[in-house]
Formats: sequence, structure tokens, C-alpha cells
Amino acid sequence: MEKIRKLPIGIDNFEEILTEGFYYVDKTGMIEALLNHWGKVNLFTRPRRFGKSLNMSMLEKFFGYGCDKRLFEGLEIAKEKELCQEYMGKFPVIAISLKDVSGGDFEMARELLRSVIGNMAMKFQYLQESDKLSAVEVARYRQIVNTGTGSRKGFAMSQDVLVDSLYTLTGLLKKYHRKDVIVIIDEYDVPLDKAQQAGYYDEMLDLIRSMFSRALKGNESLYFAVMSGCLRLVKESIFTGLNNLKVFAATDVRFHEYFGFTDEEVKSMLEYYGLSHKFDAVKEWYDGYRFGKTDVYCPWDVASYVDLLCADPGAAPKAFWINTSGNEIIRRFIRMAKISTKREIERLINGETIIKKINQELTYRELYSRMDNFWSVLFMTGYLTSRGEVDGELYQLALPNLEIRKIFIEQIQDWFEEEVRKDSPKLDAFCDAFLKADKDAVEALFNEYLRKTISIRDTNARKDKKENFYHGILLGLLSHREDWDVVSNVESGDGYSDILVEEEKEGIGIVIEVKYVEEGKWDAGCRQALEQIERMGYESRLCRDGMDKVIKYGIACRKKQCRVRIGE
Repeated sequence: MEKIRKLPIGIDNFEEILTEGFYYVDKTGMIEALLNHWGKVNLFTRPRRFGKSLNMSMLEKFFGYGCDKRLFEGLEIAKEKELCQEYMGKFPVIAISLKDVSGGDFEMARELLRSVIGNMAMKFQYLQESDKLSAVEVARYRQIVNTGTGSRKGFAMSQDVLVDSLYTLTGLLKKYHRKDVIVIIDEYDVPLDKAQQAGYYDEMLDLIRSMFSRALKGNESLYFAVMSGCLRLVKESIFTGLNNLKVFAATDVRFHEYFGFTDEEVKSMLEYYGLSHKFDAVKEWYDGYRFGKTDVYCPWDVASYVDLLCADPGAAPKAFWINTSGNEIIRRFIRMAKISTKREIERLINGETIIKKINQELTYRELYSRMDNFWSVLFMTGYLTSRGEVDGELYQLALPNLEIRKIFIEQIQDWFEEEVRKDSPKLDAFCDAFLKADKDAVEALFNEYLRKTISIRDTNARKDKKENFYHGILLGLLSHREDWDVVSNVESGDGYSDILVEEEKEGIGIVIEVKYVEEGKWDAGCRQALEQIERMGYESRLCRDGMDKVIKYGIACRKKQCRVRIGE
């Protein structure tokens, strides 16, 4: 009996997945598509966590000398006999990833880039023993592999050597093998992203531009190059003079099925692990992206959730992206948003689409320079997806799925708490109004807070889910008082109360029940909330903890309004 394959969480090495018993979703058809459509330099742009690095690793293993042909047995590409005969294992391949080239300053980032290039070049140590190369050429190779670490730090490769490193290495490999070289660069734009954040963008741009121009422009030793990243930085002139650059972006119909999982691929994976009954949940949470004309799932999320289900069959879906990024883009977007933009965010969160121009050639300088650019950034990084092209650069944009919606909601709630805490006197007045049983002040201030936030209506959700939004806002506001004991959804009496507050100094306890109401049902909603407090005995916990006085609040909410009533 075949051993159940492991889920490749965080593994983007093609050979490791195929040889160490991991589950693999076959994307080798990309090889044939590439050979039928390649240009001298091919750039694939997709959001993070959509299999770019794994596909780059697959290409390296297929084309490179020493290819283990057993890796591809039974896979889609193996059906193309003539193509495999002509291309499999027939090229010297230079493959690097720039995903870790970051640093607090330019010097640190440059050292990391030297290390990446030098360590990659170490795979070709046979060059320094070859009689096919001259002594000068061998010396040039040794300059590249000297990364400047350890005892030889004083002999680190100069910036001139670093700039020429890829160009030099392609020339040496061609001379040795008498074969043009394939260059693969994964996460090519990460150094520029990190540099923009840390303040050394111009220096890194000059370095990366010089390296790429030398290696990719007019290089007679280059067969073709394949690059991957999030953004297509054509306007940065990184690819100066490359009139044969081919960009395959998320809106391109070519290669659309090779990044992300399709419906059938997800169904096959779930069936393999005996989880077919989870298909609807997986689709609702992790599907919804559209590349070209194909709808796809985020592979990282699907694999992560299936892995979780294998350990805990009852596990609910989670927002795995939250654990892989700080989601700073959304935070900055919300902070900069004006009223009209906040209303558009509300529409997106409530399942609607908005029409926006998408500029896919932004530079990292421009990302946050204008509010309009944020829509393009959110689209290219996977927080928004297309629901159809309207006219040229105009697209119908939507949140792809429940996972991204959850991320937006959490960031909105964090932003709201940051905003309200800037006005401590008002927040103190709001909390004090609860202690004083001043329902008019509570109602007025809560309405004011609701008008300021970004509404999350949950139009298609159950009523209790709609209540969670208001419950969460109220809980955050009351938690401002560090001298209060504020708890949520705790057992009290015969059920679980929404919010309980204990103010020990004056011995005052507060019970709050929140209801979402339909249009015009304010009084009924408040009355229902107060009746539930009485029926379930929610005040019992407060009495048991020694509170001398208990104030009961029934709060009805709808959209950006509320009504407040106090019980007897």
C-alpha cells in the first residue's frame, strides 16, 4: 500500500518534493508552453504564494545538465517525447533567488547579493580546473566565488565584479560546454522592494539595473532567461534596450493555469486525502483569483488547510496569509483612504465589485505616491482580483475570497482602534457614560464612532455574524479602560453573554447584549436584547463576583447606526 504523501508546506524545491514523498500538483505542462512561446527574456508576475519559486525550480531541474529524468516520469511533460529528447538536461543553467536580498542599508543588501551570486557560482567549481579556460578566465571565475565571508573577507568581490558576475559566468559556461546558457532569476524585484522600505532605493536600482543589463542585453552566451516577481518594473529601465522582453502578467491568458490550483486540481487533492466533503469550504475561502481567463486557488492556502485537516478533521478554515506577511500594504492603504475610498472598501467587503484602472508598470517609487496606485498594488499582490475587463486598463475588482476578506476586516479593526485611541478624553467619556447609565451619551458617542469606521455589513451572513462586527467594535472601545475587567462571550447564567464589565472601585457591573436589526426595528431589537439578558441570567457572574450594582444594556445596530436601551 502506497504511503500517504506529505503536504509540501513551505517547500519550493522541485526535486525535494518529487523525491521525498510530497504531494505534487503537476505543472510541468508549463515547460512545453514556455518552449512554444519564449522570448529572450521572459518575466512572470504573480502574487506571492502562487507557486512561482516552485515553477522556477522545476525549470532549472528540467533544462540543467545532470537532470534526473526519473523526476519527470509520469508527469505531463513526459508525454512530449521529442521535446524531452531535445531539451531535457541539455543546458548549463544559472539559477538564483533574490528573495533574501534585503538589509537595513545598502552595504548589507549588497553583501547578501554577493553571497547569493557567489554561492550559486560554487556549483560550477569544475571551471577552475578546466583546461578549456585560460588562466585569466579562471581568475575571473575565482573572483565571483569569493563572497568575502570568513577569513577571506578582505578579498571580497568588488562591485564591478558583482555587476559583471552573471554576464561573466554565462560566458565561461558557454566556452566550457559549447552551449548557450539558460538564466533563471526568482523574486527578481524583492531587493528593490526592501530597498524602498529601508531608504537606499536609488543605489540598489543602479546595481540591479547594471547587473541585468550586462547579463540579459545583447549577451551572445544567453539562450534565454526566465524571471519571476510580483511587479513588472519595465518603467524602472531595469530591462533597458530589451525590445524582446516578454511579460506574462496575471491578466495574460498565456500560462494562466500554471500558477495557482484549478478546481480539478483541488478536487483531486481533496479526494486523495479523503476530504472531498471539504470542497465547498476550500472554495469559499481560498478560490476566487482570476489569472487570464482561469479561476484559481492560492496553492499555499489549500495545501496548508489540507495539512491542518489531516491532523484535525474538524478544523475550520484559517487565513494563512496573515501568518506569512505583515499585510502592511492594507494598513497603509486604509490609513491613507479618504471618505470616498473607505466607501469603496465597504463595497468590496460586502461582496460588491468596483471599477478601477490597473497600472501594471508601477515602480516601487510610485507605489504609495498616489491613492489611485493602491488599487494596482492590491491587485498585483493578490489582495484584489479581476472579475472582468471593462475597457482597456479598467477592471472590475473584487476581494477574491473569505480569507482576504478576513484580513481586510482585521486590518480595519486595528486601524479603527488606533484612530479612536488618539482621542482619549472622548473615549473616557464614552466609557464613563456606561458607568453613569447615561444611555443618551452612550448612543450618541457610539453612533459617532460607527460613522467614522468602515462598515462591514455581512449582507449574506447569518444574523449572529452581522452582530459580531458591532460586538467587536464595542469590545475594543471598552477595553480602553485598563482598570476595568472587560470580557467577551463568557459563560454566565444559562448562556454566554456578549460583553461583561466589572468596575471594582465602585462595584459596578455592566452587561451588554448586541442585536443586529432590520430597518425600523430599533425598539424591538433593544427589547429582545434586554429580554435575553434577563432570561439567560447573564448578570449572575457579576453578582457572584461581588458587584453591588448591575446595569443592563440592550443595543440594536444597523449599518452605521445604533439605539441603546437600559433594563430595569
